[in-house]
Amino acid sequence: MVKELDLQNKKQVIVVGGGFAGLQLVRNLDKRYFNVLLIDKINHHQFQPLFYQVATSQIEPASISFPFRNIFKNQEHIQIRMAEMVRVNSEKQTISTSIGDFPYDYLVIATGCRTNYFGNPNIQKNAFSLKTTYQSITIRNHILLTFEKVIAAPKEDRESLLNLTIVGGGPTGVELAGAFAEIKREILPKDYHDIDLSKFTIRLVEGSNHVLNNMNRASGDAAEKYLRKMGVVLLKNTFVKDYDGENLTLSSGETIKSRTVIWAAGVTGRKTEGIPAEAITRGNRIVVDRQNKIKGFDNIFAVGDIAYMETPHYPNGHPQVANVAINQAKLLARNLKNTVRGKAVSDYKYRDMGSMATIGRNKAVVDLPFMRFKGYPAWLVWMFLHLMLILSVRNRLIIFINWAWLYVTKNTSLRLILTPPNKNETS
Repeated sequence: MVKELDLQNKKQVIVVGGGFAGLQLVRNLDKRYFNVLLIDKINHHQFQPLFYQVATSQIEPASISFPFRNIFKNQEHIQIRMAEMVRVNSEKQTISTSIGDFPYDYLVIATGCRTNYFGNPNIQKNAFSLKTTYQSITIRNHILLTFEKVIAAPKEDRESLLNLTIVGGGPTGVELAGAFAEIKREILPKDYHDIDLSKFTIRLVEGSNHVLNNMNRASGDAAEKYLRKMGVVLLKNTFVKDYDGENLTLSSGETIKSRTVIWAAGVTGRKTEGIPAEAITRGNRIVVDRQNKIKGFDNIFAVGDIAYMETPHYPNGHPQVANVAINQAKLLARNLKNTVRGKAVSDYKYRDMGSMATIGRNKAVVDLPFMRFKGYPAWLVWMFLHLMLILSVRNRLIIFINWAWLYVTKNTSLRLILTPPNKNETS
């Protein structure tokens, strides 16, 4: 049965997904013309660029997680449902979800992407991913527990426990590798005096000839230089063939014993039932026109990482970055308003604002359209821009204080191991 919503003679917009694109769309839709229903599997927006800092115990997960109901607490035209979309019923103008069906006048799919394991079930089962706040907490717990195990482990088991492997040399992989290298140098020696940390090996596996392929080659070379100086082992032109939870098999024929493998090697779109196959392209992305309208539909749109839009300057689609997602969403909000008012709509044009990555304390690379730089100035720019993207002033202040404290003391107090209690355990 379709759930009735109070439309108040306004157009009903359903937005599926509360990432960068979905959140910006909901915030920019004019309440005079639209009622909005935001549907997401979780109850909060996640600031993905800083997941790696949660995973490496630098900031708390609450600092980068923002409950939707708090964000929109004073906006009565916005409703929120914690659910998963199952299917689009375009002929009925409804969507089916895990809690029922909902009607729409306009539907916007902003479901983002998930980790791409390239069809290998063993890797999916045994490797860690870093696409949600929960996964970042899981990695943090695992890393800390691993060092607790090393203390008591027999000598023959220590090799696999002390090998940490990160797969994928994009920004996530590079930032993780740099952060773990700093932990190895600055923090672990203070906490684990009886562990020979020279045996703790951090490897970064990349399938191409250099890291940070989305950036200028010089920036990638600088990042590699930083990582090597920090003690990270780089394995380039190397692919992972299999992983059973302890043995990592590489395309070179080498096998590495590693209890910790973090998979950051690529993403793929989330499939949506009801969207025809001809509207789906490589990576399970949804083909859209210059107004983000899905091929074959007049009132169904896709924005952000899930959307595949070809333009003269980007014949293979736009990069899957926050800047694209945010600006597609803002334009779609304006276009929907112009549509209901009978005015002309505009095409999306991507303005490349540049890209950046941090490798550690005082180490970063920044590519801007008009210049590129590295080192301490790049690190300051990286911090400032990421702070400005954080939603609330309170969270910006908390993160800044954490960063300042870490910079001065080279230490944090966030290394809590939070695991579920045993079922038979009594309090």
